[in-house]
Amino acid sequence: MSWRVLVNAGHVVSFSTPDGRPADADDMMLTGRGLDLWGAVPLLRNWPLLGLLMRANRDARQAYAEMIVAPSYLAPQRWDAVDPTAFDGLLLPGGHRARGMREYLESEVLQRHVASFFDEEKPVAAVCHGVLLAARSISQRTGRSVLLGYQTTALTWAFENSAWSVARIARFWDPNYYRTYLEQEGQPKGFMSVQQEVTRALARAEDFRDVPKDDPDYRAKTSGLERDSMDYPTPAFVVRDRNYVSARWPGDAHTFAKTFAGLLSAALQP
Repeated sequence: MSWRVLVNAGHVVSFSTPDGRPADADDMMLTGRGLDLWGAVPLLRNWPLLGLLMRANRDARQAYAEMIVAPSYLAPQRWDAVDPTAFDGLLLPGGHRARGMREYLESEVLQRHVASFFDEEKPVAAVCHGVLLAARSISQRTGRSVLLGYQTTALTWAFENSAWSVARIARFWDPNYYRTYLEQEGQPKGFMSVQQEVTRALARAEDFRDVPKDDPDYRAKTSGLERDSMDYPTPAFVVRDRNYVSARWPGDAHTFAKTFAGLLSAALQP
């Protein structure tokens, strides 16, 4: 979705992957197949029910289909070949699940790139687990997380725990599908969640922003059942702090991308 919004706003988007080959999205989140109680059964998994509610919505699936045939998507740069000075801004996408995500979140190469963009005060956007990558990136100027002193949101524990709870029933053979990191012995529940790790990198706990309880659209923004669109921003919750934009999950995607596109355009003004 971010790709489509940025391109429509006139920005040129480049991609980067670990090995320089085009990436593939998680097929389960595109089709919904595999997200039901019978998701492990070869033939029955082709008839999703709960999966139709949990998968990416139609707009996101269409945007993905358009993106994967774009020339820039088909020719990504390797992570270690990226020159941050050649780009005006950086967008860190999200995701979940240990497979695939940990390589992204734990990459020292990517962490150095992220730090470079923050240290140069270039526009940066991060959504969902992408905020965790930013939180782990250490500024060369301060020796601390680049998010120290910023306000941010990210995938909330409420959202992460809710999806995890559903998966423990619907995907009982793979109950941790929605968790990228699990708590170790002695750690309280949620300690390794995105929200809690990001919060530990911030200057103050209150710098992690969530929807205020008195927000008139609190229910729409926190139910996990509504998603924004280009013409319907109500369910979205996006935080902008100077050169940095953050969001929680795919339900914020349109507003998140529009906010970042505007930030980029303003930064490029002579």
